[in-house]
Amino acid sequence: MFQNIKELLDFCEEKKIQLVDFKVIDLAGRWHHLTIPMERFNEKTLKNGIGFDGSSYGFLSVEKSDMVFIPDIASAFIDPFAELPTLTMIGDIYLTGEEKLRFEGDPRYIAEKTEKYLLELGIADQNLLGPEFEFYILDHISFKNSPNHTEVFIDSAQAEWSAEKKEEKNLGYKVMHHKGYHADIPYDVSFNLRNKMVRALEDNGVPIKYHHSENGGPGQVEIEVSFGPLKEMADRTMKLKYIVKNMALGNGKTVTFMPKPFFGEAGSGMHVHMQLFKDGKPLFFDKDGYSGLSDIALYAIGGVLKHSPALMAFTNPSTNSYKRLVPGYEAPVSICFATANRSSVVRIPGYATSPEAKRFEFRPSDATSNPYLAYAALMMAAIDGIQNKINPQDEGFGPYDVNIYALSDEEKEKIKGLPNSLEEAAQALEADHDFLLAGGVFSKGLIQDQLRRIRRDEVQVSIVPHPLEYKMYYDL
Repeated sequence: MFQNIKELLDFCEEKKIQLVDFKVIDLAGRWHHLTIPMERFNEKTLKNGIGFDGSSYGFLSVEKSDMVFIPDIASAFIDPFAELPTLTMIGDIYLTGEEKLRFEGDPRYIAEKTEKYLLELGIADQNLLGPEFEFYILDHISFKNSPNHTEVFIDSAQAEWSAEKKEEKNLGYKVMHHKGYHADIPYDVSFNLRNKMVRALEDNGVPIKYHHSENGGPGQVEIEVSFGPLKEMADRTMKLKYIVKNMALGNGKTVTFMPKPFFGEAGSGMHVHMQLFKDGKPLFFDKDGYSGLSDIALYAIGGVLKHSPALMAFTNPSTNSYKRLVPGYEAPVSICFATANRSSVVRIPGYATSPEAKRFEFRPSDATSNPYLAYAALMMAAIDGIQNKINPQDEGFGPYDVNIYALSDEEKEKIKGLPNSLEEAAQALEADHDFLLAGGVFSKGLIQDQLRRIRRDEVQVSIVPHPLEYKMYYDL
């Protein structure tokens, strides 16, 4: 938003800004924030930064956990939810010492290094990503986990089960199971709220392609953003989640990006479209190639598919991720590529036929990921494929332009599948992470921290008895 401190201070005076808020991301992908009065913000803030405890953010791979964050004034925006005029900006993490150095494990720095590495290699001078955000807008969520009581209750006014409610006024128009895709009003009860969300996103530097009701009957929706560069798209992703969640709360609703909040209903993904350009020309188009793809595009796909099991530790880093990625449904679990095939890990959109629109889409990822790490890992896999000319056809990844689940068992066995659990994803990353270390982009310490974090989550969930187990085993 700003190029220098003078522009920022002039803007704050014009808009009568009273407070300055700083947002810093942790390893898991949550924003933390700290706020100071406008009178305390000056050039020293940008030079010296503000101290914090890095271990509380999940960064454990450095000997000293004292760190500072220095705000990036280019990322500033007026917080739409603060009651007093507040300017918010994202902070970059630095190590303390005589000379301040960028913390190599800062997720935002890793995204920055990925873009720099791509440029240094001369592969492309522009990278564009286009994520699709699926999520549920709900009316109630409560949960309890204690030694003698485990319970989750989720409710949605538009869900099929709400048709029978008699305690309060009921006007019908419920969305049936798996029937929410592009549902129109009056069924699409969050339409006006999403319109407000989209306007707020546009006003705060997040261009939107479109939004609509999604397949899941109890309130699943999708907002698709316009394409943008990797680090900027990660910034936009955090803004989107911040604005969507807070706007929902302000309207008496609650939002979840959980991949599988409902058993038997559609899961929520974060499909990521990828494109590369050089000198203004699209690198992924070749009219004579498979589905109009160039060799560079196929090599990028080859890299993404080859490393997809390891990528899951960053693109699908929650135990809940693997409740969505279940074979036999529309979930993309088959490590292959195809045109217009939603059951494959990589899909080439059939409707994107022009040179500028030609791209491929990584479908397994979800929004429990840290976007800086997920997008960077995907790009590093694509770069590795291009550098090493990994041809997906030679590797046996397809193309499979068929319904994979309709194949014979013999044919299905030829297609490898993604990890079935978070622990399997951790094992895959442990065995295959050299491609992430190339160019000094990811660090071994960050990878160790991620492995430690996701394995802790896996153990925490695995040792808790599941309610279904009582039905299955109580009487044995």
